Amino acid sequence: MSKPVDYKLFFAVILLVIFWMIMISSVSVYPSFKVTNNMVKLWLIEAPYNYFYVIRNIIHVIVSLVLLWILVKVPYTFFEKHARYIFYWSLSLLLIVLLMWITLKWARWWISIPWIPFTIQPTEFLKFWFIIYLAYFFKKNKHLLHTFNDWFLPFLFILSWVIFLVAMQPDFWTVMLLAPVATIMFFVAWANMKYILWLILAWFLLIFTVYSIWDYDKSTWKNLNSFWYISQRIDNFLSDEKTSIENKSINYQTEQAIIAIWSWWFWWLWFWQSIQKFGYLPEVQWDFIFSVIVEELWFFWAFILVSIYIFIWYRGIYIALRSTDLFARYVALGMSSRFLMQAFINIWVNLNIVPLTWITLPFISYGWSSLLTCIMWLAIVLNISRYVDNKESFFKSRFSRSSKLMNYFNKERI
Repeated sequence: MSKPVDYKLFFAVILLVIFWMIMISSVSVYPSFKVTNNMVKLWLIEAPYNYFYVIRNIIHVIVSLVLLWILVKVPYTFFEKHARYIFYWSLSLLLIVLLMWITLKWARWWISIPWIPFTIQPTEFLKFWFIIYLAYFFKKNKHLLHTFNDWFLPFLFILSWVIFLVAMQPDFWTVMLLAPVATIMFFVAWANMKYILWLILAWFLLIFTVYSIWDYDKSTWKNLNSFWYISQRIDNFLSDEKTSIENKSINYQTEQAIIAIWSWWFWWLWFWQSIQKFGYLPEVQWDFIFSVIVEELWFFWAFILVSIYIFIWYRGIYIALRSTDLFARYVALGMSSRFLMQAFINIWVNLNIVPLTWITLPFISYGWSSLLTCIMWLAIVLNISRYVDNKESFFKSRFSRSSKLMNYFNKERI
């Protein structure tokens, strides 16, 4: 008989959603006015207003909570049963996005469906379904994890297809997020350590190859290729910060984020008082919302935000290590790892610790596709929490087996 869901995980996420709705009402004032002003010019509305994104955000949250209520009732074994077909469907969306795309700043990431007022970003769903499929693949081939031809080569084939389709958009940063998640799941599945080392080496070679081969000509914009943004952002990140700002070679968003975070030091502007959100930091409601959080509420609230992320990750790992089913264990661990890494990458970008990416802050950055996949992640982990064994953890069972084996050999020696 299944138990209640993990309410600690549920309420921690609800706190994030409430905080997100409050911050969106603050940071989206200028972007809302800008969007609605363009709508006025197109004769779609009579007058501009500053709560455009707040209304859409409320709609997103309501739909997502309804989806959560439905999905949490779906047994996680349903996803295991249909893992292959759902994964193939997500790959087909990546193919469709190359044919029916919306291009924004040379990136082809979104699919527009005429009768739905929102765009869909397939790579966001891929982050979810790829982990589901890997968990299914690892469990199905658990007896072949130390073989090369029967397991490692098929795994590389699947991984190569995913990397190729995502890179064609191009979206190299999603690849860099999925790579460590796949490696972590690879390690937890107790695969051959030799293959894990090969996999890590392959990731470093991929980064170096993309950076080296697809370099860009800094003197002209005529010879830019599809991957020029990777080399540019890495070069800007590695260069001296002061020199980059003086030469205006640093990414504009990164520069404004640094100003928002560090201009006030131990003082802050308080809620609704941000300066950077008024057009200085572009699209502030998406990737750089963390900068405005620090600007308005200082590092204390940023620390609380990070603490909530770590607590959510901890509850996900807790559920994973106490799951008796391999598929549930791999899913909970992979989802939780991806959740925490995505949060920290976004925060590190805002703090200029890593190069600029397009990775969103889970449950905080505005985005329909991002919110849906986060809710799907929460739903399946909450469903897995119904079936966990609280008496014995994964590592405890491993250590107990090892101790029993050692006792057996000691008796034989006596």
